[in-house]
Amino acid sequence: MARGEHEPGFSSRTKEALTAYALLAPAMVAFVWFSFWPFYRLFHYALYQQNQTGTRERYEGPSQLVDALTSSDFFQGVRVSVVLVVLAVPVGLVLGILLATAAHRRLRGIKVFQTIFSSTVASAAAVTAVVFYTLINPEIGYFKDVPWLDLNQSWSALIGISLALVWQNLGLSFIIVLAGMQAIPDELIEAATLDGFGPIRRFFRLTLPLLSPTLLFLVVVLGVRAFQVYAEIEILTGGGPAGGTESLLFKITRLQQPRDLDTGAAYAIGLFGITMFVALAQFGILNRRVHYGD
Repeated sequence: MARGEHEPGFSSRTKEALTAYALLAPAMVAFVWFSFWPFYRLFHYALYQQNQTGTRERYEGPSQLVDALTSSDFFQGVRVSVVLVVLAVPVGLVLGILLATAAHRRLRGIKVFQTIFSSTVASAAAVTAVVFYTLINPEIGYFKDVPWLDLNQSWSALIGISLALVWQNLGLSFIIVLAGMQAIPDELIEAATLDGFGPIRRFFRLTLPLLSPTLLFLVVVLGVRAFQVYAEIEILTGGGPAGGTESLLFKITRLQQPRDLDTGAAYAIGLFGITMFVALAQFGILNRRVHYGD
């Protein structure tokens, strides 16, 4: 075959590649500008010390980053964040499963209940925090006399924040689990029923295993959102009492002055690393128990 016969095909593939790159270029530019560039700036601020006005900087090196990530203040923020994850994620997951199970029925008017259960997904975090502040405010709240919701005590304040976080994420949990249940073929449920499986046995032996990919995704999402909680802490406790509810993200938002940028940037890098580690650990551990259908 003559050489010239290959040129049209080669030219066509080149044009297709150039067209693809041209279409991807705006998205790549936005991704680099809003993701890679800020991440680079974090490392820059973590390695340099700014003066009080932010007009000059001095290179301090990795030791400054290490000092910030090994400080007691950093570990205190990590501890609060982890406690919120432990308190909020399991409760939110279980409630989402229970609500989705109750709403996954062919009953007249069930769509109304599905809408009600998913309504919190449209509530802003600040609105949710204000609602819970009205409920558990230690001075005028409806539940001000409940000892385990006392915002003046660190541990009970964390419980109150986690409840607000659960409520904020409940609509999302419900929608995701319900979507997973609706994707399960009816034939499998009917076959299990004919085999003598009761509702409880059918739920644990069939529904939950088939929902495991959905639940894995939901656990990761809820875990990441719990690490990123801010509005609930700001409105309910303001980080108090005595800094006992200051999560890592809350501490980062307080380190905005030029002289504090190095510490704030180091904490942000630490938060990124912890979030990535938690997500990978969840995938690694839970993926062993996940059943993917063919």
